[in-house]
Amino acid sequence: MLALLAAMLFATVITVNGLTWLHVVQIGLLAICCFWLAWGFNTAMAGLFTAGPRRAPRPVSAWRGLSRTAILVPVYNEDAVAVFARVAAMIEGLRAIGALDQFDVHVLSDSTRQECRDAEQLWARRLSAELGVAAHLYYRNRTNNIGRKAGNIADFVTNNGGAYEYMLVLDADSLMRPETMVEMVARMEREPELALLQTLPLIIGRKTLFGRALQFSAALYSPIFSRGIAWLQGREGPFWGHNAIIRTRAFAASCGLPKLPGKAPFGGDILSHDFVEAALLARAGYKVRVDPDLDGSYEEAPANLIEYAKRDRRWCQGNIQHGRLIGAPRLRTWSRIALVQGIMAYAASPLWLFFIVFSLLDPILAPAPNYFPADSLFPVFPRPETGKALLLLVGIGVLLLLPKTLIAFGNAFSRHRFKFGGFITVLASATAELLTTSILAPVMMMFQSKAVFEILVGADGGWPATEREDGSLPLSTALRSSWWMVAAGTALLYATYVFAPDLFLWVCPIAVPLVISPLLISFSGDPEIGERIRATGVFATPFELHPEEVIRATAKWRRRLISLEATTSSREGASISLGMA
Repeated sequence: MLALLAAMLFATVITVNGLTWLHVVQIGLLAICCFWLAWGFNTAMAGLFTAGPRRAPRPVSAWRGLSRTAILVPVYNEDAVAVFARVAAMIEGLRAIGALDQFDVHVLSDSTRQECRDAEQLWARRLSAELGVAAHLYYRNRTNNIGRKAGNIADFVTNNGGAYEYMLVLDADSLMRPETMVEMVARMEREPELALLQTLPLIIGRKTLFGRALQFSAALYSPIFSRGIAWLQGREGPFWGHNAIIRTRAFAASCGLPKLPGKAPFGGDILSHDFVEAALLARAGYKVRVDPDLDGSYEEAPANLIEYAKRDRRWCQGNIQHGRLIGAPRLRTWSRIALVQGIMAYAASPLWLFFIVFSLLDPILAPAPNYFPADSLFPVFPRPETGKALLLLVGIGVLLLLPKTLIAFGNAFSRHRFKFGGFITVLASATAELLTTSILAPVMMMFQSKAVFEILVGADGGWPATEREDGSLPLSTALRSSWWMVAAGTALLYATYVFAPDLFLWVCPIAVPLVISPLLISFSGDPEIGERIRATGVFATPFELHPEEVIRATAKWRRRLISLEATTSSREGASISLGMA
C-alpha cells in the first residue's frame, strides 16, 4: 500500500503536463524501489511494536544429559591463529560451565593454500595437547572442495553426522557464549519439530571507521529487525548460514542440494545455500526459527568497503541464483518470500541507479512545452505540483529514517543507553552512523550494481576468501577499485550541469561521493582513524565497553598463540643459522 501510494504521488507530479514512455519507466522503478523500502519499514515496525517471546533458560543443573552436539567451524584460507583462538575460548568456556562432555568441535578445513593448512594442523595439535581435549577437538582438510561450504558441511554429515543429534554451525569468524550454546541445545530438546534455530550474530572486534559503523549499527538496530523477522516468518524463519543449531538427521534427510543445470554464475553449485536449506527444512514440515533473545552470538565483518564488496559479490551471485528456485514445488510461502527478498537485497541497487538515470533523461528528452494546444481556445500553463512532490519526499524519508530514529531514541531513553555509553553517546553514534551510511550509500550502490551487471552478462565471481583483518588501506588500492566510480560521478555532474541545471544540487549527494570514492574508501578503512573515533566514545557497543568472558578469553588466546608463533619462528631461525654455521 505504501509503495502504491508513493507511485501514485510520483505519477501525479511527473505527468502533470503529459505522459511519456520515460514516465512509465520511472513510475515502475519507483514503485518497486518503494516496495522494498516499505518492506524494511514494516519489518522494523513489527519488531518495535511486538514483544518477542523470551523463553526461560534451563537451569545449570539440567545441562547434563543433553544430546551430543558437534560444533562445526568451516575454514577456507583463513588466519589460523584467529580461528583457533576463538575455538580455544569456546572450549575453555564450555569446560568452565561443566558442559564440554556434550560437545565436540570439528574444524572443517577447505583451505587450498599450503601455508594455511600447515598452520591449521599445527594449532589443532597444540590446542588439543595444551587443553587436554583430544576427545573433543577434531580437524580435517578436504583435498577436493566439492560444493564449497555447503559441500564441506555435507561431507561432515555424511561421514560423521550419525554420531550427533545436533550440529552447531559456525563460520571461521564466529564466536559464541558457552551458555548460549547449551541453551540452544536445550531449546532443540524441548521441541522435536524444531529443526533449525538461528541466533542473531552481532559484529565485534572492528577498528576501522567502516567496521565500527557496521558494528554499532548491528548492535543497535539488528535486534529489532530480527524480532520483526521472527514475528513475520514464524516457523518458516531464516537461516543465515552460521551461528545456528540444526537437527542433524532432519538436515541429512531434507537438505541435499542439487547442482543447478548450466554454467556459473546461474548454474553449478548453489552458493547461498542457507536460504535454500531453510526452505527445504520448512517444506519437510519442520520448524525453522530465529530467536532474537539468544544473546552471546558474535561474528566479525570485513574491515573496509573493498573487502565488504568482495564478499557481497559472492552473496549477490548466490542470491540471484535463487531466481531459478522460487518456483520449486511445495515450498512454503515465507520460504519463497525469503528467496525474493534475497534477490531484492541486490537488485534494489541497480533499480535505484536506473531510476536516477531515467529521471535525469526526462528533462533532457522532454519536448518543449506547448502553451497553445489545438483543442483549447486559451493558453494552458503548467500546473505546479510542489505540495505533492514534497509529500512524496517526506514519505520516502519516513520509510528510510523513521525506524532507525525510533530505535535510537528508544534506546537513548531506556536503561539500554548505559550499555552504549549513555544518552548523548547513543544519539551521537546514531547520527554519525546515519551520516556515514548516507555518504557511503552511492558507493555501495555502484559496487552492488556492478556485481549484478557482471552476473547478468555471465561473469562468475568464484569463492574468494574474505580478509577480515583491520589493516590500513592505501589510497592507491582504493583508486584501483573505484576509478570507474570517479568517472561515473564526474560524468553525472557534468551532464546534469549542462543539460539539467535545475537538478544539479539534487544530484550532488549522489555524484560527489562517487567523485571522491577513493578517499572515502581509504579513509573509512583506516584503523588509526577508527581508533581516534573510538576515543570519543562514538560507535561504542556493549561488547566493546563491557566485553564478556568469551570475548576476553579470545583476545587472551590470540595474544598467546601469536607469542608462541613468534617463539617457534625464532627457534627455527636459530636452528637454520646453527646448521649453516
